[in-house]
Amino acid sequence: MENLTTDNWREIVNKKLHFPPELIPAIQEGNMAWVDSLLSLGDGIIRQLEESEDRLWREAMNLSIRLGNEGIMTSLLLGVKFDFRQIHEALLVAVDTNQPIFVKHLLDRLDQEKGNKMDVRSFSMAIFDHSIDDSQFAPGVTPLTLACQKDLYEIVMMLTQRGHDIPMPHSISCVCLECRNGRQYDLLKFSLSRINTYRGIASRAYLSITSEDAMLSAFHHSRELRKLSKKEPEFKPQYLALEVLCQEFAVELLGMCRNQSEVSTILNSAEEDSEDEELDEQTFEEGIPNLARLRLAVNYNQKQFVTHPICQQVLSSIWCGSLSGWRGSRTTWKLLVSLGIFITMPFLCFVYWIAPKSKLGKLLKVPVIKFLLHSSSYMWFLITLLTESIFMEIYRSDFASRKQNILHNSLHMIWVAGFFWFECKEVWLEGLKSYFLDLWNILDMMVLSMYLASFTLRILIMLKGHFLCQDSSTQELCDYFTNTVREDWKQEDPQLIAETLFAVTSMLSFTRLAYILPAQESLGTLQISMGRMIDDMMRFMFILMIIGTAFLCGINNIYVPYVVSPHLGRFNETFNFLFWTMFGMANQEYVDMPDYALAEFVGRIFYGIFTLLIVIVLLNMLIAMISNSFQRIEDDADVEWKFARSKLYLSYFREGLTMPVPFNIIPSPKALFYVLRSIFNKICCCCNKKAREYPPITSASSNTLNNGRGQGEGRVPYRLQVTKALVHRYIAAARREFEESKRKDVGNRITELNKVVGRLHTEMKDFHQKLQWRRKSEPDQANILGKYIMGARNNFRDFDKDDAMGYENTGLHISKQLTEEEDDDEVKAGEIKAGGIVSEEREEPESEGPVEPVPGEETTFETASTPDV
Repeated sequence: MENLTTDNWREIVNKKLHFPPELIPAIQEGNMAWVDSLLSLGDGIIRQLEESEDRLWREAMNLSIRLGNEGIMTSLLLGVKFDFRQIHEALLVAVDTNQPIFVKHLLDRLDQEKGNKMDVRSFSMAIFDHSIDDSQFAPGVTPLTLACQKDLYEIVMMLTQRGHDIPMPHSISCVCLECRNGRQYDLLKFSLSRINTYRGIASRAYLSITSEDAMLSAFHHSRELRKLSKKEPEFKPQYLALEVLCQEFAVELLGMCRNQSEVSTILNSAEEDSEDEELDEQTFEEGIPNLARLRLAVNYNQKQFVTHPICQQVLSSIWCGSLSGWRGSRTTWKLLVSLGIFITMPFLCFVYWIAPKSKLGKLLKVPVIKFLLHSSSYMWFLITLLTESIFMEIYRSDFASRKQNILHNSLHMIWVAGFFWFECKEVWLEGLKSYFLDLWNILDMMVLSMYLASFTLRILIMLKGHFLCQDSSTQELCDYFTNTVREDWKQEDPQLIAETLFAVTSMLSFTRLAYILPAQESLGTLQISMGRMIDDMMRFMFILMIIGTAFLCGINNIYVPYVVSPHLGRFNETFNFLFWTMFGMANQEYVDMPDYALAEFVGRIFYGIFTLLIVIVLLNMLIAMISNSFQRIEDDADVEWKFARSKLYLSYFREGLTMPVPFNIIPSPKALFYVLRSIFNKICCCCNKKAREYPPITSASSNTLNNGRGQGEGRVPYRLQVTKALVHRYIAAARREFEESKRKDVGNRITELNKVVGRLHTEMKDFHQKLQWRRKSEPDQANILGKYIMGARNNFRDFDKDDAMGYENTGLHISKQLTEEEDDDEVKAGEIKAGGIVSEEREEPESEGPVEPVPGEETTFETASTPDV
């Protein structure tokens, strides 16, 4: 083996390498020489691993990556044969610790394995691998998805350049072979893999780097995730969190716009799928941008995007048009202008009918004026309905018979005809699909259908009576449709049905007035809250219907055999009794049957349970649901109101539909001119169809990002240039924020360390002070012993005065004093040894001031310094 020099024989498959127990400590110490000796790198052989020791080798590789030791990781890769699965987990660790250098080395090794034609499986098939069960990473997590979840832009770019990708998961109802195998193998792993895949797809990093138009991709992913939250309710919180993430990313990209030209380019373009092309084909008034992407955001329910200050500023500027002072004017002035338009509406419509291109005609095309004009028209329509109701009361006797005058209650049909033509033009401009996306349009169609049905039935009665009276053989039917009193009419009489439909449509017409309420903030918020409450009531009615039907059948079956109960025993009577019980307006004595105790007892039990469930439980639950909905709207009132107002604004930006009802049913010269021009173009084919040019919101040049490129085919569209610029700004801002967070994190750690050191210093100082106080409180045994020795010495000081005098006379007095001073030093040393330690508190006052003398010592000093006589 030592003689092998050819590169083709560097890998010996059959030789196994057992895991050395000392490898982990060597890696922890960072001792490369030790690691190289354990791996036997000198012979240049890449050894295979024991399958039973797979987890140990993985932990060794992962530990070297986590410790950031590039040399040890390189030694492991050179000396050990790691397969695809182990490199996969090592890549995850390198990505998790945000180490691009390690990721690059591992990717190079992975490419080398592919170059050697190794069996490299797809990362998406990792859920079938049992070896990852002990890993810290969830099933289905690939290096790219993990990097995307952590928004590691550098690593994501590195992986995508190497060809890594996140495949879009199949539909939840997919029955392909791969999905069936995944569900059968491990359903939990399969579901977690889908969630982790969507986490990578919906991440900011993946959308920024891999999408040509990141904002549109965020819109589409947001809608897809909202649908998945309904199809997979077990993972609903996760999908909704990812949907919010996509919405926030689109809003953050919009916030990167720096001038109005970029805003205009972003909001006016949506060119990816057929739905976006339909939005581009919808035309607005002359001078108003297309706003295709903004309308797409409204259709996708992107509330955060639509209510962004940039979008709201664009909408408000278009809404006021040339009336720049409208936004800042007072409410009183706005009400006066609205009243003037309401009164002069016929005159304004006549001027626009004659001269639509005049100054006044162009003023009427301003969206806010158009809104006031249409609102005034609708108010006149409601006034007409009220007037007809008053006439019906005045001519009540005629309306109660067949002799009613159809002109007395048919004036509103002029407005109905105008509304019908208005809705037809709206369907033509928007398309059938977009038209029915708005629930208000569905309500309009229902109301118009009932108005037309009611009017048609009344006309049918008149015509039928007229033609039947012409034939003598049908005299009886002629009398029925012309002279019969109301009491003799049949229940299915057409006039009864027409009157009922007219009553319902009159009520719905007044409720339709709520459509204009979002124009004002307070009223708009209440209108939205009312809509949510109605939705809660619809869901509540389903539960109420189930419980009510159950008790209706039970109570009715108890009283059916007993004829003595006049109010119960019939479905109609029992339903009325239970219905009014919910409002506390029923007579409880209806359930009493004194002659039949058992039936009466069971009936009372049923009635009591019904009252408890309906009146106490369900009605209070309905109140709680309504309160909760109202509170949710109030908590996010600004977003909800601005989103509803934006939809109202966009509905008045469309081209045409300027003439209000009922004047729109009169053919105008402009409409006649457009019809003739279209016929001429189709016949002669002299004009080529050109795409409509939508002007930007301002006159800013749209060529600033072209960088001097020519008009050739390789030129990047300005829309994509702006989108890429926004993405680059966003990535740069994200990196700056990441670096700033790292600096703040290090600073916070240093601050916390300083706090810990300061706290430790304070605790040690407190402990030292307590120790000194404890020493002060103890008796000074050293001073007591010293005083005792000095007292004994003083007692023997005068024992040999003659010798002392002799020493003095012979000149030895000085040596005696020295001896006495040495004795004093020995005594002090004895005091120190006897007392243990001398406190620092006593030493400090000596330097600050004089020390109080000890009585015994003072006597000693006087005796030693005064010669005896």
